[in-house]
Amino acid sequence: MAFSAHKDAEQVREFESDEATLEKQASQLAQWIRESKHFVAFTGAGISTSAGIPDFRGPQGVWTLRAKGEYPKGGTSTLSAVPTKGHMALVEMEKAGLLKFLISQNCDGLHRRSGFPPEKLAELHGNSNLDRCIKCGKEYLRDFHTRNHSNHVHEHRTIRKCPSCGDWLHDTIINFSESLPEKPLRNGFLHSRQSDLHLVIGSSLTVSPACRMPQETSTSGGKLVIINLQKTPLDPLADLRIFAKVDTFIEKVMKHLKLQIPEWTLRRWVQICMKDENILQIAGLEPDGTPASILSQVELLNTGEKLQREPFEFHLKSPEKKFKLRFYFMGNYNEPSIDFEVNFENGKKESRLRFELKLSKNNWDVFVEK
Repeated sequence: MAFSAHKDAEQVREFESDEATLEKQASQLAQWIRESKHFVAFTGAGISTSAGIPDFRGPQGVWTLRAKGEYPKGGTSTLSAVPTKGHMALVEMEKAGLLKFLISQNCDGLHRRSGFPPEKLAELHGNSNLDRCIKCGKEYLRDFHTRNHSNHVHEHRTIRKCPSCGDWLHDTIINFSESLPEKPLRNGFLHSRQSDLHLVIGSSLTVSPACRMPQETSTSGGKLVIINLQKTPLDPLADLRIFAKVDTFIEKVMKHLKLQIPEWTLRRWVQICMKDENILQIAGLEPDGTPASILSQVELLNTGEKLQREPFEFHLKSPEKKFKLRFYFMGNYNEPSIDFEVNFENGKKESRLRFELKLSKNNWDVFVEK
């Protein structure tokens, strides 16, 4: 990776095509998506700007301003940012069986938060909410930033230890001059070579080796499509070059595909289990089993006991089967607490719950998954 702003005003300059051109290009892209056998998308910071997260090399981008001795003003924290229409369109295209793999240069965590399957996602530059144990390989997703900002830029050890093996956990952010993680890098190039249609969304395509992935598709005979307001070094290879804001153009494409862009829903999973007759354990997790720090507190209403840090384990004075629990979340989206009753009288020792929150409603729906 290269720490740099664009070198001249022409590189920073943004372009936007007229409505008739964009409509025609949206129709063409939708047709290619329907015909594709292995459609891959590649995203950069431009997909997240409508969520309030600044890009890097745009007119008000982080590196552009720093090159002038300035800093971005305001902006939305990546912890409370809402996945954009662009993010949610990719989720829907994957569900429809159209999008086979997603490569992202972003570390804002919005693709995972949007509901995109992690097994079909390569986060090349890490995820600001993800811890990893170098010793055993276990990963932990957090509702907070994992980076220890007191560290030197190339020091990634956090203040947390791995519950599985006891070694120190490390953040997964890739800083300048550092190597990309092996698995996302390998999968990114593999799917790029297999791809017959590669869609670049909101990337300047100036950061290597990530920028070589769309080029691999073109070299292998596949179609390359680029959506970006600025010109990129790969423009001469593009079969379709689109100058447009991401959300505006993606909406047009989805209409041609006859697909609805779903409203984003905050989803949280909690597992409740009896470790033995006297220990009640509560833990957050992802659908793929990745442990997730999503709870700030858990209260056992039967006794009034409240735990304020992980691991959430209530040591019972006598065996119990019915529990009234109150869950407090991290509050990044001002999500409310919720009470829930668990009954293990039927012999079960484990229950998995899915909590869903639409920000327009601000109350949780609860689903018992097992």
